[in-house]
Amino acid sequence: MILHNNFEKRRVRVAFVTLGCKLNFSETSTLARQFEAAGYDRVDDGDVADVYVVNTCSVTEHADKKCRQTIRKLHKENPSALIAVTGCYAQLKPGDIEKIDGVAVVIGAEKKGDLFSIVDGMFASSAESPSGKAVCPAEYHCGIEDVKTFFPAYSCGERTRSFLKVQDGCDYCCTYCTIPLARGGSRNPSVASLAAEAHDIAGSGVKEIVITGVNIAEFGRSSGESFLDLLKALNDVDGIERYRISSIEPNLLKEDMIRWMAGGTKFQKHFHIPLQCGSDAVLAAMKRRYNTRMFADKISMIRSIWGDVFFGIDVIAGFPAETDEEFCKSYDFIKNTIHPAFLHVFPYSMRANTPAALMPQVNDTVKTRRVEKLMALSDRLHAEYCGRYAGTRQKVLFESACKNGMMEGYTGNYIRVERPYDASCVGRIVEITL
Repeated sequence: MILHNNFEKRRVRVAFVTLGCKLNFSETSTLARQFEAAGYDRVDDGDVADVYVVNTCSVTEHADKKCRQTIRKLHKENPSALIAVTGCYAQLKPGDIEKIDGVAVVIGAEKKGDLFSIVDGMFASSAESPSGKAVCPAEYHCGIEDVKTFFPAYSCGERTRSFLKVQDGCDYCCTYCTIPLARGGSRNPSVASLAAEAHDIAGSGVKEIVITGVNIAEFGRSSGESFLDLLKALNDVDGIERYRISSIEPNLLKEDMIRWMAGGTKFQKHFHIPLQCGSDAVLAAMKRRYNTRMFADKISMIRSIWGDVFFGIDVIAGFPAETDEEFCKSYDFIKNTIHPAFLHVFPYSMRANTPAALMPQVNDTVKTRRVEKLMALSDRLHAEYCGRYAGTRQKVLFESACKNGMMEGYTGNYIRVERPYDASCVGRIVEITL
């Protein structure tokens, strides 16, 4: 029980809002466990709370705008609540966030692991303040160069899947990206510590772990170990039946790793790989560490070893160097050479302090048209991939959510399956005919 002057007859309510990637989701989940362990009552972000923690994203201008809108909405719904803001947008533009009404503290990436103690202390101070307002003891947003620590994190709360953070930061300097500024350089904990976290996840009844990070195959820079060392250690954890790799750079896909994964491990036939563009000229302007030939060779290598793998591919439409001719090259490369199962399509968003922001920009109408064309291609590719498995027997891990009397789950190769809700299937891997 937490007792403060204004809240003596009930426990303090805290709500969490996560914007952006699965890495943010794993971090928010870990922060929430810290609050709950201290006696706070966690409520949904749509409920009235005494404390709101907002974990922000800044991958696009739209993400920044959504962060601002979310904070203003929370303050409007409960003006007396303490709002703490962290995440990438908080790291990159703390001054913008501090100006928003209702924000009590902005906490940068370096202090994210201290967020609970900071907010708990501020909330306690609000009960003792004559004004009833939280008192911020110091400036907690840190300079970009200060992002050096690793905040261990994994998600929980579902009976089916957990996101395990194994790495943070990036040493690449892609011309469109602010992640190295927001999250610092590549770093990671030890294999042993991550295997211990996987054991904890297994103890909660979760059957599948998604390995997440910023540039996960760079794992080992901080510990002298390798990404393959990590995969082998996780594969030995009892209770976890499936692993997925959330996103991996194509230049870091190694044949020995693929052969090991394909040799009867718990790792599934599913990869999420950023292509960004299928034009060598655009890839060079982006300063990506591969060209289309290397990318195609990696996909071909994986298919030759492991068969019909589900490939989800990231694509940016309308990068400054992408002319109509280069877009057509990219489209054809994806459609005819790579032929993935799904496309994650993003319109290019100009980000401050990046080289691409200084390049001649593509018209928004053109970007929108290219996005629509790629999304239509994605729909066709996905339908074609899933159609190949109609009538086959597949193992599906079903989730707990019930929507209109139906439940969903995924096959090992990431085909989404729907069936009438059956509580006995929740959190279990069930073999069915698609």
